[in-house]
Amino acid sequence: MWMQQALQQARLAAELGEVPVGAVLVDDRQQLIAAGYNRPISDQDPTAHAEIVVLREAAQNRQNYRLVDTTLYVTLEPCVMCVGALVHARVKRLVYAATEPKTGAIESRLTLLQDALFNHQIECSGGILAEPCAQIMSDFFANRRNQKRDNKMRES
Repeated sequence: MWMQQALQQARLAAELGEVPVGAVLVDDRQQLIAAGYNRPISDQDPTAHAEIVVLREAAQNRQNYRLVDTTLYVTLEPCVMCVGALVHARVKRLVYAATEPKTGAIESRLTLLQDALFNHQIECSGGILAEPCAQIMSDFFANRRNQKRDNKMRES
């Protein structure tokens, strides 16, 4: 259910021309704390990844930067920046859908949460709804490539 909501957030990002990544944060009672999607282009903020957007909103909602006893559901394997933010926020659990072969910091490029590098350990699992989450990414980038090709053809 929660990954479906994260996927819906990713669809909102795609509609705005943002890379379609969505996330939701819930507490241990399964109450939604925050939801969001990638917004670096819209916000003109390179740190506005879906995970960061959600952590910021949740911290404001809770009036606390520590988000203990929470689970983050995100449609794409987090990058190094987002893993660091999750550790600093003390998120208890991370659930992600698709792997990110270029920048994934959980299993694809780095394995930051498997090492004892941090003073806070996050439970982690991946692959939940991986296919539809990967498909929205593939479709987004295919559409972007087609638009670029079409624009080049019009200019010729």
